[in-house]
Parts: sequence; structure tokens; C-alpha cells
Amino acid sequence: MSYFIGRNREARYSYGFDDVALVPSDVAVDPDDVDISMNIANIKLKIPFLASAMDGVVDVKMAEAFNKVGGLAVLNLDGINTRYENPEEAVNEIVNAPNDKATEVFQKIYKEPIKPKLIAKRVEEIKKRRVYCAVSSVPQNASKFGPIARDAGADIYFVQATVLTKKYYSSKQQPLDLEKFIKMMEIPVVLGNCVTYKVALDFMEVGAAAVMVGVGPGAACTTRGVLGIGVPQITATVDCAAAKEVYYKKTGKYVPIITDGGMITGGDVSKAIAAGADAVMIGSPFAKAIEAPGKGYHWGMATSHENLPRGTRVNVGITGTIEEILLGPAKTDDGTQNLAGALKTSMGSLGVRNIREMQMAQIIIAPSIKAEGKLLQKTQIVGMGRQK
Repeated sequence: MSYFIGRNREARYSYGFDDVALVPSDVAVDPDDVDISMNIANIKLKIPFLASAMDGVVDVKMAEAFNKVGGLAVLNLDGINTRYENPEEAVNEIVNAPNDKATEVFQKIYKEPIKPKLIAKRVEEIKKRRVYCAVSSVPQNASKFGPIARDAGADIYFVQATVLTKKYYSSKQQPLDLEKFIKMMEIPVVLGNCVTYKVALDFMEVGAAAVMVGVGPGAACTTRGVLGIGVPQITATVDCAAAKEVYYKKTGKYVPIITDGGMITGGDVSKAIAAGADAVMIGSPFAKAIEAPGKGYHWGMATSHENLPRGTRVNVGITGTIEEILLGPAKTDDGTQNLAGALKTSMGSLGVRNIREMQMAQIIIAPSIKAEGKLLQKTQIVGMGRQK
């Protein structure tokens, strides 16, 4: 539904996680009987969770730990792991920087050139741990980094930008031909990020193995404030999932939707799946893991941009192991741990048995859902009162 925001100017109302709720069914399913597995091309995941390709979230050790509990961690090939032989030294400098110097420190650290030999080395290190190797780069580096990663043994490649489109015009650089790149890679390629039906459909038509949805919702991202762009994640997911269904009916090819960013709790994850996502990509909740390289800190992928930084360093703390955060048992009371268990319990209450059925769950507009009856939690800063 559109509204007039001024004379002859319409705007469409869009919804985020806090604007909606899921309606329980008249049939319940035992959470132990719920299947939350999913596939991205030939990559089979026991749980529909991906760890964001951010330097404070994923390194080689985190990739191993995350993938062994059933998800998929994505390593950032544009980050410190491919710039420094010992990336921990760079992390220490980042986490110890004063707040007023953090952006300056980021810009200095990320000026170090990316080394092709380190791209191959990191991929080989992950593969030696006998887990899937997923890596990511911006479009400008994909043609150069993609073959190196593939030849070193990478299983899947993510091409990610704040906003990625099939058509890109520039007087200074040669745009990446997405269709040609996907054919050249010979391993699955995931494209993102987008927030609209048309772009999601474009990505599917050029051969994307999956499509990533989300512009600016992340905890460490300031894109929405700096650039003023983005669409709340529920509406963005619904729109892109509609493209998935149309493409599936037309071709018989099912291209998963991955909602990327903006989720903190199991409830957020459940709403993303109900909106049409097949999996979710998350950063800050996983940056809280003992195994995460950021030592309790998290920062966005565009934080170090030399001319226009779009992100900030946030202190998320360390709350537990990645197994506790994903599979439990939960040690927190705010819904930020045992995310997979929360998803299965939500699905059971909705009477659904798998991801596809979850995508047909009833959604209502309910902006008061998180605040209703929660005054004591808010005033005492416990449970849901910890959530902003």
C-alpha cells in the first residue's frame, strides 16, 4: 500500500522485524521433528545460518568451528586475512584504538595491499580442516580473486557489495560481467546485496546460486544514515522471495534467498524465514562467540573506505561459544543464543515441518508485539529489556 507523502508524491510503507509477528497454528509440531536443513547449490547445511564475511566475525579458525556445527562461515578476501600474514596483530590494533581514532586506524590498516598468495593460503587452511570453504569479495576484485580461490579449493564464492546490480556504469573502471564470471568460476556463485524484486530476478537469470538480501541493516553498518538508502528487511525479503517463486515456476530452478543482516534474536530469524528467506546471514551475534576473531568487537565491511567510511566499530562482548549461540544450551535470557533451537521451536508452534512450509506461515502487522506487557523487563533491563 502506498501513501502520499506530499503533493503528487507517493511512498510505499515497508516493514522490519519489529513491525510484524507470526501467528501460531491450530496444529503444533514437536521441534525435534522439524527439519531446518537447506542447500545452496551442492552445499548442504544442517542449519540455515551463515556467518557474515566480516573480519571481526570470520577467520580460518571460526570457519572451521562454525561449519562443524552445521552452518557456513564466509571469509572476506578483501579483509585483513589476505593483507597480513598474522592478522591477529591488525585485530589487536583495531580493538585497542580509542573511539575517536578508530576510523583512522581502520583506514591505515586496510591500506596494506591484498596478497594473492594469502588468498590461496587461507583457502587451503580452511580446506585442511575438512569443512566447506566459502569466500567473498567485492565485484571489483572478483575477476582477479575468484580464480585464485577456486584453484586453491574454495567450494563457493560470494560477490558482495553494499548494492549490487546486473548493470553498472562507470567511466573509470570495467564493470564485472556477472553472467560471464559465474560461467568462468565453475563453482557456485552467490550474488548480493539487493532489496528489490527486479534485481533479485536479474541475479537468478544470470545464474546466481543464491541471492543475498539486505542494504544497511547490520549492527555495525551506517549506510542507511550516511547514504539514506535501504529497505526494511521483512519487506525486502518478501519482495525478493517473490522473484524466487516466479523464477522457480518459470525454469524449475530453485534459487535460495539469504536475508543478510539486522537479526539479533531467534525471533528475528524466524520472521526472516517466514518472510521467504531460505537462510540467514548474521554478523554481530556471531561476533560475540569465543571463537570469533574480533575479541568482542565487530565492524562493518565498508568501515575502512578511504573517502566515505560507512560503518563503525561496536563492542558486542563475548557471551559464549559458537555452538552455544547456534545450538545451545542458552546461557542468556534475551533470545541471542540457541538460535537454531529457537527457530525449530517457533516452527513447531506454527505447525510447520520444514523451511518451505515456514515460508507460508501467517504474518501479521504488530508493532507493539515486543513491548506489550514487557514493562518490568524494560525497567529492570533483563530478557527482552536488553534489546534496543
